[in-house]
Amino acid sequence: MLEQLTCEACSKGAEALNTQQQQRLLAELRDWQICVREGIPQLEKVFVFKNFKLAWAFADQVAHLAEAQFHHPSILLEWGKVTVTWWSHSLKGLHRNDFICAAKCDALQGLDC
Repeated sequence: MLEQLTCEACSKGAEALNTQQQQRLLAELRDWQICVREGIPQLEKVFVFKNFKLAWAFADQVAHLAEAQFHHPSILLEWGKVTVTWWSHSLKGLHRNDFICAAKCDALQGLDC
């Protein structure tokens, strides 16, 4: 399972995943989608909560996860929802690390935030 893996530093010359590889890993996730912005595929999900405080607590947990994995997403905190977007900036695309971190976010949602 992806959430049990750890991010690995992208080696020099690493390449972004192709569409087939992305789709195979996407199938292992719940409710994530691939959005293309300015030609760069990004992995995104909106997490919904009952109020701002719960959303804030979850965003904080995602921030701690990002630091632990040394891989950092875009986090948009709003009343009752958090949008998390992963992509590998240096590759200008998606890497296996993005899917690992997405799975770890799903695992966080089960915690009492």
